[in-house]
Amino acid sequence: MDYNIFKSPLRHFIKAKINGGAVLLFVAAAAMIIANTPLRETYDAFFAKEVILQFGDINLFHVHGGNMTFMSLINDALMAIFFFSVGLEIKREILVGELSSPRKALLPVVAACGGMLVPILIFSLICPEGPASRGAAIPMATDIAFSLGVLSLLGKRIPLSLKIFLTTFAVVDDIGGIIVIGAFYSSNLILEYLLWALGIIFILWIGGKAGINSKLFYIFFGIVVWYLFLNSGIHPTIAGVIVAFTVPARPKLNIYKYVGEIRASLQKLPETADMANNKYMLSNSERAILRHVESASDKVISPLQSMDDNLHPLVNYVVMPLFAFANASISFEHFTLADIEGVTLSVFIALVLGKLLGIFSFTWLAVKSKLLNMPEHMDARSLLGVSMLGGIGFTVSLFIANLSYAGLPDIGPTLLNQAKLGIISGSVFAGLAGYLLLKHFYKNPRNR
Repeated sequence: MDYNIFKSPLRHFIKAKINGGAVLLFVAAAAMIIANTPLRETYDAFFAKEVILQFGDINLFHVHGGNMTFMSLINDALMAIFFFSVGLEIKREILVGELSSPRKALLPVVAACGGMLVPILIFSLICPEGPASRGAAIPMATDIAFSLGVLSLLGKRIPLSLKIFLTTFAVVDDIGGIIVIGAFYSSNLILEYLLWALGIIFILWIGGKAGINSKLFYIFFGIVVWYLFLNSGIHPTIAGVIVAFTVPARPKLNIYKYVGEIRASLQKLPETADMANNKYMLSNSERAILRHVESASDKVISPLQSMDDNLHPLVNYVVMPLFAFANASISFEHFTLADIEGVTLSVFIALVLGKLLGIFSFTWLAVKSKLLNMPEHMDARSLLGVSMLGGIGFTVSLFIANLSYAGLPDIGPTLLNQAKLGIISGSVFAGLAGYLLLKHFYKNPRNR
C-alpha cells in the first residue's frame, strides 16, 4: 500500500504548530496577569463551576461521586482530544514518517531517551524529598509548538533536517509522557469499567480491520471509552491515544482507481458553457456526476488523515489555549525567594540543563560511536542549539505538574504554583538560549 496518499506534508504540520504556539503564548501571559489582579477570585470561581451533561440517568461528566468542574473538564476531557490528536500524529509517524523505519527513527529516539532520563534524574537529585518529589516527570517533555515557533524565527536559515529532528524527538517525548501518565498517574482501578473499556477498544480495532471508515463510529465509541476510563481509575487522556491507534490509515478508495473514476466522470460533463441559454442551473445528471466526484474524494482520504486534519484547528485554537489559560496562572502573592529553592529551581535546572545534557550527550555518543549518523546539514553546534530548545516544556509539563500536585491536600496548590514558575521560566530561558545559539551559528551562509 502506498501510504503517501494520506501523509500530511511536514511543512503544513510544522506551520500549524508554530501558529498554535503564538496563541498559547498570548493566553498564558493573560492567565499570569489575571492571577495577580483582583480578577483572580472571578477566574478561580469560573474554573471551579460544576459541569453537567445529562443523558437520561447518565451524567457524562460525573466521576467518583461528584460532578466535574470546568477545570477538570478541560484537563480530563478536552485534553483527551489533544492526546487523541497526538495519537493520530504518532501513528502517522510510525507508518510513513520519521518513525517508519529504524534508520530514520533511531537517532531521534536515542535523543528523546536522553532528554527524558537525564532531566528526571537531575530533578530527583535536586528536589527535596517528600510530596515535592512527585513531580519528577514534569521536565521530561518538549513542547512542539513553542520549540518549532522559536525555530521559525530564524527563517529559512534553518535546514529542514533540524526541524524534522526536533519534531521527531518531541513526538517520542510525547510517547514517554503518555506512558508515564498511564503508569504513574492512575489509581484506584475499578476492574468492571476497565474490562468494558477494553471490550469497546476491541470493537474499534475489529471495525478498523473490517474497513469501517465512518468517523462517527470512532468518535462515538471513543467517547464511550473515555467515559469508561474516566470511571475506571486510569487517566482518561490515555483513552484518546488508544482510540487514535484504532483509526484506519487505509482509505476506502485507492488513489489510482479514484483518478480513473474522476476522469470518467468529468468526461460526461459538457466541455463548453451554454452561454446562449445563460445556463446557471445544473441538470439532474450533472448534479449526480458532481456528487459522485465529491463522494469519491471523501473515500480517497483515510479516516486517520481526515480526522488529523480536521482536529488541528480545534486543538491549536480551542483546546490548547483553554488549557493554557486554565493552567498557566502563577500567583506571586506571598511568594518568597525561599520558595524558588524547592520545586521551582528543580524544574528550571532539569529543563534547561537536564534536557541539554540528555539530548546532546546521548545523540553525540551515538554518532561518535559510529552506531548512527548525524542528519544532513547538522553537526555538533547545531545539535547543541536544538538540544537547548528541547528544554522548552509547556503543555505536557504543565499537565504532569497538575497531576502531580493539584490533588495534594494543603501543600498541593503551593507546589503546583512553584512548578508552574519553574516550567515557564525554564522554557523561556531555554527558548532564548537556543535561539541565540542557532542564530549565531546560522548567521554565516557557509554554515547553512
